This record gives sequence, C-alpha cells and structure tokens, in this order.
Amino acid sequence: MLNRRHIRVKVMQSIYAMHQNSSDDLTKQEKFLYFSLESGLDLYLTMLAALLEIRTKEAEFIEKSKLKHLATKEDKNPNTKFVDNAVLIFLSEHKGLSDVLEVRNINNWSMNDDYIYILLDHIKRSDLYKNYLENKTNSFENDKAFIYQLFNEVIVPNEKLYEYLEDNKLTWIDDIPMVNTFISKQLKNIKEGKFESFSIPKLFKDTEDKEFVSLLFRKTVLNEEALTKEFIDKTVNWEIERIAEIDTIILKMAICEILKFPSIPTKVTINEYLEIAKEYSTPKSSIFINGILDNLVKELQLNDRLKKTGRGLM
Repeated sequence: MLNRRHIRVKVMQSIYAMHQNSSDDLTKQEKFLYFSLESGLDLYLTMLAALLEIRTKEAEFIEKSKLKHLATKEDKNPNTKFVDNAVLIFLSEHKGLSDVLEVRNINNWSMNDDYIYILLDHIKRSDLYKNYLENKTNSFENDKAFIYQLFNEVIVPNEKLYEYLEDNKLTWIDDIPMVNTFISKQLKNIKEGKFESFSIPKLFKDTEDKEFVSLLFRKTVLNEEALTKEFIDKTVNWEIERIAEIDTIILKMAICEILKFPSIPTKVTINEYLEIAKEYSTPKSSIFINGILDNLVKELQLNDRLKKTGRGLM
C-alpha cells in the first residue's frame, strides 16, 4: 500500500522530530517511524469500516421507523436501495475484511457513532443519494458507480470526518490522501461475486521497501555531518542557519540516496525530493534544492563518485 514517496515523507518527519526534541535515541525514533507507517493500515480499515457502519445505521433506522406508533406509509414501505447496495453487501460479507477488522480491533465507530450519524445525514441530503434512490436501474455496476462517487464526493470531503481523523491520530494527517486514493481504486475494481477482486493490501510492497525505511533513516541520521559537508559550500549567499530546517533534512536525505543507494536512479531521487519540498517546505524551496542537487551531481560525476547500478524503484 505504501509507496516510496510516502516512506520518504515519514522518514523526513521522523528526522525532523528528532531535531526538535534534541533526541539521539535512534532506536526509539525508528520504532515510532514504523508505528507511524503501520498506523496507515489502521486508517485504511477505519475508512472501510465507516462505509459498513453507515449501511448498518441506515438499516437500523429503517427498522425503527417501521415500529413507530404513528408510522407513515413511507416508514412502513421504505426505499431500501441504499442498504441493499450490492457493493456495501459485498464488503460486509467479505471474510478477509471482517477478519482483519477484528484482529486489528478497529472499533472506532462503535465508540464514536455520532460521526457516522453526521455522515449519514450528509449523505441523505446529497443530490447523489436522492438521484440514486430514484433511479430504477438495479445492477451491480450501477451500485458500484454510486458507492465510488459517494465515497469520493460526499464522504471523503466531509469536514467533520476529517477533523475526527486528524484528532484521533496525528500520524494520519499525511496518510489520508494516500489511503483515500487507494480505497477509491479498490472500489472501482470490485467485481460482482468475486471476493478475490478485493483484498486487504500489505503495508509494504516487498521486503526491500520495508528495509528501505530503516536504511534511509539510519544512513541519513548517522551521516548527517558528512552529508551536510556535501552541500554546505554550494549554498551561495546562504548561511546554514538561514536555511529552513526541513530543506536541510531534504537535502541530506537526497544526498544520502544519491551516494548510498546505488540501485535508485539519481533522477528518481531528485524528482521525489523536489515534490516533497513543494508540499512540505517553502514556495521557493524546490528551486533552491534543485540548484544544489544539480551542482552536486555534476561534481560527483566529474570526480567519478556517482556509482549507480541496476534499476531503481520510485
């Protein structure tokens, strides 16, 4: 589920946290780094659990409405198209999903069902929901298209949901876009009657990606002084104290990759860190960092210090 850029961001944040806390406990920070990455899987499951719980709450509402003393005709003969949605039923009957929700103890919504009611109210007020109930077409593909739109256009943008996720775990803030994009792709690929078309992802694509976390973190932290020397003379008109701390961390991580990860192409490394700088640092940081890295790479090539072999991964 995790891609290399997300791993780089988490490593960058961990190094920044070490600097802010003036900590030199490498083992403790590395454990938290892995915990931060692991919690992204819990966010993924929490978002899927929200879909299941929304359906459950609506089913409960329908049943309670039928039993009202002064039940209306609509209460007695409700439109159950939403609770009968084939994709929501597919997810609720998916043993792999239910098993991992239980094993990882994902019970956020049982303790915070007020957010589910907020989401359900938001859904039922939307034109998307109203149009879906009025549509007489009943098919798996129609149900899937609705859930895909509902997730992306109504649930994900909900401010109250975002506030809850942000408050629940600080480490989730950067995971939210990645997780939602991943779920969106999965919803689109579900196939009727084929539970194998939906599977719980592994956190890391392979052992190489998992090892990349620790290697990048440790190689950067343990060589910070040497990595700083690689770029300090290239910061023309800039004293090191005036450079944003995030920028110095990004530079050290990028240089670490360029020098100590021979299988990762230099171009890939530079592009990745420039994108991270655009998102996490100052508006001009990417230009500043690109200039330094460009000059450094030319110097490394000139001095035959740039050793790259094989094919790197993003």
